[in-house]
Amino acid sequence: MTRTPDTQIPDAQIPDTQIPDTQHAVQIVGVDDIVVNTTKPVDPVGPTQLLLQVEACGICFSDTKLLHAFETHPRKVEIVSGLTPAELAEIPSYHPGTQPTVPGHEPVGRVVAVGDSVTHYRVGDRVLVQADWKHLRTARSNGAFGYNFEGALQEYVVIDERCVVSPDGEEFLLHVAEEPSAAAVGLIEPWATVEAAYAAVERQAVKQSGRLLLVADADADTSGAHALIEAAGAEVVQVPADGLDLVSGQTFDDIIYYGSDASVLSALGELLGLQAILNVVLDGATIDGPVNIDIGRVHYDYIRYTGTTGADPADSYTWLPANGEIRAGDRVAVIGAAGPMGLMHTMRAVTLGSEGIEVASVTASDLNDDRLAHLASEIDPVAAQRGVEVSYVNTGSQPLEAGFDYLACMVPAPALVAQAVELAAPGGVVNAFAGIPAGTFGEVNLQHLIENKVFLFGTSGSDVKDMATVLRKIESGIVDTTISLDAVCGIAGFSDAINAVMNRTSGGKIMVFPQLHDLPFTRLVDLAGVRPDVAEKLVDGRWTVEAEKALLGR
Repeated sequence: MTRTPDTQIPDAQIPDTQIPDTQHAVQIVGVDDIVVNTTKPVDPVGPTQLLLQVEACGICFSDTKLLHAFETHPRKVEIVSGLTPAELAEIPSYHPGTQPTVPGHEPVGRVVAVGDSVTHYRVGDRVLVQADWKHLRTARSNGAFGYNFEGALQEYVVIDERCVVSPDGEEFLLHVAEEPSAAAVGLIEPWATVEAAYAAVERQAVKQSGRLLLVADADADTSGAHALIEAAGAEVVQVPADGLDLVSGQTFDDIIYYGSDASVLSALGELLGLQAILNVVLDGATIDGPVNIDIGRVHYDYIRYTGTTGADPADSYTWLPANGEIRAGDRVAVIGAAGPMGLMHTMRAVTLGSEGIEVASVTASDLNDDRLAHLASEIDPVAAQRGVEVSYVNTGSQPLEAGFDYLACMVPAPALVAQAVELAAPGGVVNAFAGIPAGTFGEVNLQHLIENKVFLFGTSGSDVKDMATVLRKIESGIVDTTISLDAVCGIAGFSDAINAVMNRTSGGKIMVFPQLHDLPFTRLVDLAGVRPDVAEKLVDGRWTVEAEKALLGR
């Protein structure tokens, strides 16, 4: 909802202006080191800043990756462009490197104070945070709320308007309506990352004015590569296959390799820059074994692999899709579908008919029959209404059969991503959605990928437009984000909640209400034993606005 100057905030929802000096907060203070700070100061608000009182914040598997990597996480390091060091020093919530930080990048909150120079927001605004601030760059990623800027697993957080309004005017705090529950709004962000995985634009040609590495022996006919280079105006560096030491430590936007040596291909992956493409020209040859691919970089750095069995490298770019969207008639498989993100992907596939894309079938796989049964209870009524064929497979006892047109992998295991490539039909797409850390390698059958034109890709984060898409789907009744809510807690329950995420024992998303200091980690199915007054407000076991009001004592 875009706020207009005459937007009225109901009296009961006007923020309390009595802002405390200290608050309860979750802090990551080192690798795998979390503390609950019950006396963390509430930061002062400067001229360009606003203070957000957090209503609720979801926990994400990405929070566990920050916990394990801490200062080496690409979004925890220092900002190198977008704001000057002096400007960054003015922001009390900026904590890069080894400085303790507050996680939490899936919140909804209320603006309770603004600085004199703030122009886009005012006290009383209810907002959803888009956490990926892409106009602020780190060495390998972006500035991000909940990483190098403190997040929302605390009662109050200071946000600088220069972080959430880009130089071209894009806003990263979205005004939202008063009617939905905080949990429903907070769950938009993870649903938006799902939308982003299908909407991200892919490159289908040599990068214009980019840097290209041509790897070919002297007797190779590289005229096709030089035609591409000339058309793109690319800067070219050429070396023989046994001369990669000459470019050691460098990175390129495109690499064209005439050859089939798996060890060379594995080494070339190390030379791919951000959003780079490795193009393999086999010219009738066969790759002599699996290729070691950094699956984490496919996800986080958007590196891509393509190729041709022929002699013209231009052919390799022709089969790359414009994006990672499911296509009409696709046989879809969601691997690890019974987790919270898998549920979202499965539901999205089932409801794509509303977007004019009718899939042939959806197969949801997992290793746990109980989790699959819970997934079926959410998916089957919608699938039946829409006439979509859905099946459920426990791959612990029944392996998936090859031939899927689209596979989305929710499990952060490189071996499963590599297996998905071989399960793909000709022209298939493999969406490596699970956040596998960069530097995590898997042995991929690149010969199968090239021969069958299988597109392997991954994405990270979401854009404002992806959140807007989810908002539209909520308002249109296409999706209900609260179907993915499994548990709630306050600050005191965070430790159990994050362990449930890491151990994959939660059946869905977990929502933290920071204002509730002592609420333990409580699954909705167990809510009657902890807060019967809240449990009686659930509908068919699902979260409601009334349940949330009871929880918060409104």
